Amino acid sequence: MKLNAFPRKPLLFGPSPIHPLPRLTEHLGGQVEIWAKREDVNSGLAFGGNKTRKLEYLVADAIAQGCDTLVSIGGVQSNHTRQVAAAAAATGLRCRLVQESWVDWPDSAYDRVGNILLSRLLGARIELVQAEFGIGFKESWERTLADVVASGGKPYAIPAGASDHPLGGLGFVNWAMEVAEQERALGIFFDTIVVCSVTGSTQAGMIVGFGAQERRRQVLGIDASAKPAETHAQIARIARSTAERVELGRDLEDREIVLLDDYHGGTYGIPDARTLDAMKLAARMDGMITDPVYEGKSMAGLIDLVRRGGIGKGSRVLYAHLGGQPALNGYSALFR
Repeated sequence: MKLNAFPRKPLLFGPSPIHPLPRLTEHLGGQVEIWAKREDVNSGLAFGGNKTRKLEYLVADAIAQGCDTLVSIGGVQSNHTRQVAAAAAATGLRCRLVQESWVDWPDSAYDRVGNILLSRLLGARIELVQAEFGIGFKESWERTLADVVASGGKPYAIPAGASDHPLGGLGFVNWAMEVAEQERALGIFFDTIVVCSVTGSTQAGMIVGFGAQERRRQVLGIDASAKPAETHAQIARIARSTAERVELGRDLEDREIVLLDDYHGGTYGIPDARTLDAMKLAARMDGMITDPVYEGKSMAGLIDLVRRGGIGKGSRVLYAHLGGQPALNGYSALFR
């Protein structure tokens, strides 16, 4: 596998930490050992998160192409666009962000706090657009790219979640290799990985990275898009294109691409009671903070799977914490 052939701009502290969640493990019966790998503390750039790992490859490519402006898109409280803004600031590039109204949330400060506040602080130029949620390419993003060109700049296009991009899966191929190294150091093995999926390249990269290893394990994607058919198709497409790009040397099997659609709560960006219960439990058991859009939903999935035996007794589970806590500010009314 030729992952090292791709240029990478270091944006992380190094390997993100792995640690056990002992009280959550005990609370859920003690028969499934639960650990977390913390992408929320992976970098010094604006609270980090899973997209920073992907941006190491995309920013290196942007610099190699002589681009001067990173252009990306997300919802108003996008973790991804905040990380794009931070990566641009740290590398001396300009940043244009399209922030669409993907979530119908009534908090009056929703477009002034959390991730979007940080993006403004980081110097990104932001355009707020009324548009429904969708993981595909958007006209508003295409217009902004054209505007940068018309202004004499050279844009680098980064799609939502840094996902539907030729290099989008590489960061989490590297993550899977990192997990294997940490397992060797700790003398343990995680047979199950639990990860939130929306735009797909995080899970896709994991599938490829673990697919290159001798010991097989299951990667359980927890859908938070509430459009699971689209998300599953995108995960599969990105995984297979990434496998080809890094020369995995075999075809990925359908059974390796698992997306569970029981925990999205019906609407992207809106937490249901089960999401909120999971957030409270993770916080009150082990002091681990999750958000209501992504990690609260994947934590709800993990908790339910353990409780009902969807993850078997004796398993050791690695929960991929992808970050996103700044968005909590936009949901403050939930915790009065």
